[in-house]
Amino acid sequence: MRTKDLLAAIATGLWRWDNATGRVSLDAEAARLLGLPAEPVELTEAAVRSRFHPVDFAEVNGIVQLAAAEETLAEARLRVVDEQGQVLRLVRSRSRPRVVDGDFELVGTLQEVPEPLPGTSAAHTPVTGDWRRSREAFLLDAGRALAEARSTAEVLRVAAGLSMPGFMPEGLAVFGIEGDRVSVIGHHGHRPGDEQPFLDMPLETEYPAAEVIRTGRAIYLPTPEEYRGRYPATWPLAARFGRTSWAFLPLVNAGRTIGAWMAGFAEPVAFTPDERSVLTTVARMLAQALARAGMQEEQQELALGLQRSMRPTVQPDIPGMTVAARYVPTGGGLEVGGDWYDMIPLPSGRIALVIGDVQGHDVRAAGLMGQLRIALRAYASEGHHPDAVLSRASRFLAGINATEFRGHGEDQRFATCLYIEVDPSTGLLDIARAGHPDPAIRLCDGTMLIRPTAGGLPLGIVPDADYPTTRLVLEPGETMMVCTDGLIETGGHDLETGWSRLRGIIESHEVGADQGDLERLADALVQAVHGPPSHHTTGPLVDRREDDIALLLLCREGGSCGVGTGGLLAQQPVRRTALSVAQAEPHRIAEARRQVREVLHDWADPDQVDSAVLMVSEMVTNVLLHTDGDALLVAEISGERGARRVRVDVSDSSDELPHRRSPGELASSGRGLVLLELLAGRWGVDPRGDGKSTWFELYEDVGDALGPVSPELGSEPESEAESESAA
Repeated sequence: MRTKDLLAAIATGLWRWDNATGRVSLDAEAARLLGLPAEPVELTEAAVRSRFHPVDFAEVNGIVQLAAAEETLAEARLRVVDEQGQVLRLVRSRSRPRVVDGDFELVGTLQEVPEPLPGTSAAHTPVTGDWRRSREAFLLDAGRALAEARSTAEVLRVAAGLSMPGFMPEGLAVFGIEGDRVSVIGHHGHRPGDEQPFLDMPLETEYPAAEVIRTGRAIYLPTPEEYRGRYPATWPLAARFGRTSWAFLPLVNAGRTIGAWMAGFAEPVAFTPDERSVLTTVARMLAQALARAGMQEEQQELALGLQRSMRPTVQPDIPGMTVAARYVPTGGGLEVGGDWYDMIPLPSGRIALVIGDVQGHDVRAAGLMGQLRIALRAYASEGHHPDAVLSRASRFLAGINATEFRGHGEDQRFATCLYIEVDPSTGLLDIARAGHPDPAIRLCDGTMLIRPTAGGLPLGIVPDADYPTTRLVLEPGETMMVCTDGLIETGGHDLETGWSRLRGIIESHEVGADQGDLERLADALVQAVHGPPSHHTTGPLVDRREDDIALLLLCREGGSCGVGTGGLLAQQPVRRTALSVAQAEPHRIAEARRQVREVLHDWADPDQVDSAVLMVSEMVTNVLLHTDGDALLVAEISGERGARRVRVDVSDSSDELPHRRSPGELASSGRGLVLLELLAGRWGVDPRGDGKSTWFELYEDVGDALGPVSPELGSEPESEAESESAA
């Protein structure tokens, strides 16, 4: 019996569709099923299209393309309609596509579809466009959810929650490949431990997932009998889950098979072209999401590795001191940049604290930061003084700029740095600064002061730059904070407003000998800039991660740093600041005024604050004009709020004592002691072995003042107001 006679006997028509010519050939049975006379005929594509429901025919092209990609049969269910659009019957078309030069030719069969069997997915799948619309909505939601997943675990969690239209898998598994081994990397709908037999399979195993990875072609198993017949060796592994249908699809990214996806169904699934199309589309999106998540995780691991290697853990066990540190990368790229901190044991037994910021937020900045950190450690370990360490580091970075960057046409990089040599036993700090923000000190009573330090240009700009050193003392109970500008200026702040934001955080946190106090303060400072950790990658604060942050906190242990004279006064914490002004640094008189104003920031009487600033300006200017030495300013506040005393001492190395004068109306000097007499609560001049100290006191409760006290005076040098250049 000929093939066409056999097909006619079982009411099956034969047809051929040539996409290149647009002609469709039908045998007699195929013509009858389309409502035409039962005789062979050749029609145009448009004529054949008119015999099908337009919604159904619109899906045929997608089904054909899917079948061509999978090298499988193209199967579709189509409604046949008459000239008035009334449905005559439902037919199933099965064809084999063959693609030639971009065009395809279909040779297939048409057969009338009986009523679907109850209990199958096809029985619940409508043939109207509703299923297609729900499918498109599902795929849109699935694509959006998978695109937002940021880790492999999140991708698998999203895949497990997908509700497919018309059929829903009971269990899912994702298989990965490493070398010649296949393993489950994630699953859903299984009990813990169910994945054990699938954790390490050879790629040659006769298992559907392994075959899918080997061939790159999907495998559909609609019944247990088909599964058992094709894979008898591994059927027992699948049988214990009690499922009835399975789909195994390749996960392909950038033309490479990276794994397989298994969907297992408790109810029978016919795997119609529509259902296969949904599964194939989900598999493609899943592969892209897994590849993207894997790349992000690799980048994050690389960033963490760089951070671990370039940012050492600080020593928490410095005798008499506690240290806390933080590094917060910016939100983009590899999350590494040019900020760093370091802690270096020195040959003298002291400790060096280093914090710096290389220009840029890219891998080049991170690499340059690593080189610079190693160079600084080497120079410090050789025992050089802080100014020499920074001078050598600047020469090192300038050499890199002159050879590596300039030779490759790249922009030269510079770096800011703050180098602090710490003597833990005395609290002595020797500070050299290269274009970096000044340190801030939290005093014993909680007040935060920015300590001005002498500084030079950022590293790498001038090979032989000079970096003067500033010496400070960290008193018992005080805490020093040093940071990069990301902590200060992030969020649209400048230096002034940024420090104001941090002042409230520093002054509101108790800091004692407990390491936990310092750690909590470090966390609070970071959160004041970035918000909670949950805001680092999502939500309205994501754009606040503008710059890297490096932060170091150093607290000197001990009780009150008060130096009162006895009684209740000695029990109160003393707010104290000290500043030296060299003969060659008249511009630092302005810093002296600012320091006094910051110490008195919460003083009750603003007029007294102005008076104190005026007297300090006069006293320091007199030292620079009438002696050959430097001026040392020490300001202390003691007592309870509302009844406090401020004492300001300005010391110099001259033995000559001042004396009063009566300056004329037009005189430009001679008013220094007159101002002290008029504005101070108490004042005096105390001779010392190596010079003298001129001092004054002010009181919040003026009634407690003892009245002006005039010391025994010798000849008074002239007191002149500072010039504009000194200011």
